[in-house]
Amino acid sequence: MPPQHYEGRVVCYLGLQFMLEKLAGVAARYEELEHLLADPDVAADYEKVAEYAQERSNISPVIERYYEYKQILEQLEEAQTLSASDDADMRQLAAEELASLQARQEELEEELRLLLLPKDPRDNKNVILEIRAGTGGDEAGLFAADLFRMYTRYAENNGWKVEILDSHDTGVGGFKEVTAQIKGRGAYSRLKYESGVHRVQRVPTTESQGRIHTSTATVAVLAEMDEVDLKIDEKDLDVDVYRAGSAGGQNVQKNETAIRITHRPTGLVVTCQDERSKTQNLLRAMSILRARLYDMEQQRIQDEQDADRRSQVGTGERAEKIRTYNYPQSRVTDHRINISSHNLAAVMGGDLDQFIDELGTRDEAERLQSAEV
Repeated sequence: MPPQHYEGRVVCYLGLQFMLEKLAGVAARYEELEHLLADPDVAADYEKVAEYAQERSNISPVIERYYEYKQILEQLEEAQTLSASDDADMRQLAAEELASLQARQEELEEELRLLLLPKDPRDNKNVILEIRAGTGGDEAGLFAADLFRMYTRYAENNGWKVEILDSHDTGVGGFKEVTAQIKGRGAYSRLKYESGVHRVQRVPTTESQGRIHTSTATVAVLAEMDEVDLKIDEKDLDVDVYRAGSAGGQNVQKNETAIRITHRPTGLVVTCQDERSKTQNLLRAMSILRARLYDMEQQRIQDEQDADRRSQVGTGERAEKIRTYNYPQSRVTDHRINISSHNLAAVMGGDLDQFIDELGTRDEAERLQSAEV
């Protein structure tokens, strides 16, 4: 056998052994959780019950596949025994059974590798979506509004709730910027690939000569953090209260209800004015600030520990142009994965799954490769 083949098999074997050891540890933890949840002393502690039940729920898919995998291995052993039978018909049946079982074994090993990949703890969080007009004047503001409608429809298609937290319109139907909360299970896991610069190529409604203009808008997708996820020292905050104003600067409320929070250590500034209550605006602004601070810290860690992978698909790098919406050709192209849709109307109507599915698949492949190395 050539050395490179032999080495490859050794690496594969060691990788499988490592996976099986991890699975045995997960199975042991699952059994421990079953015993803990059956313990009367634990049952009296609601918080502990909720914590253990959630952990058990998280690892249940792994355990189900692991138990099936162990059954497949047992059946393979039986089929291999039958393949040594003196009966030709029995050997034929055993050979067919072996082929089927080995195929399923390979499928389960691949599924288990994916299930054992470290999960992003933010995946089940709600989303803070921020869209800002970029270059292109009023047309950029109109494009920002189009993107907001696109994500709103995508959220509706997934049964998620969208609520505007703060907005500044252009006065001509667009947004200078808009911040919204998207609530729903798995919202961040799907939308996290949307962060970056989006570019549109089309003829603006104000263009009399039919010339195509290029405009941009930036999208930031942040995971909404609870107070337990991130503590903020109140001494680091400057909180200003002022009257909410319209696009033209006129006061639309007599009372001072709008909130501006400045986080002195980072210089981050958050405003919120869409709620009628000062307290509600303050709570909204703090939620946005927590999400931004957490995201900044995650980006710092990613910069330090995962520089190579950040250049690959699914990084959500803010500075890179990730997608182009070409209206004359009815084409939407995602530049990270070189995939285009020729149904722009459907995409702008919230049909984003072909891009998000592929980005998720590429992301998993990259993480698998990193884990195996």
